[in-house]
Amino acid sequence: MRNTYLVCYDICDDQRLRQVFKTMRDFGDHLQYSIFECQFTPADLARCRAALADIINHAEDQVLFVDLGPSEGRGDRVITSLGVPYTSIDSPCRVL
Repeated sequence: MRNTYLVCYDICDDQRLRQVFKTMRDFGDHLQYSIFECQFTPADLARCRAALADIINHAEDQVLFVDLGPSEGRGDRVITSLGVPYTSIDSPCRVL
């Protein structure tokens, strides 16, 4: 069974920050700055944690895994915001 997780990170070094971002793209959907939404099985979660553990400085950086519960039966994802409106990253990009 898959659970939905928010993975949020605060990385103190720019090089490690880029590595964490690139790693997280393989695991989930980028929502905002340092926040990803991921659908993890227990094995997927373990792989993600292991990959990030190899990158971060455990004395300076922080990665949070917020378990939102089972992915199935949750209905559509609903995201609301205060301030600047939420824009899905699935929206088309325009290059001028």
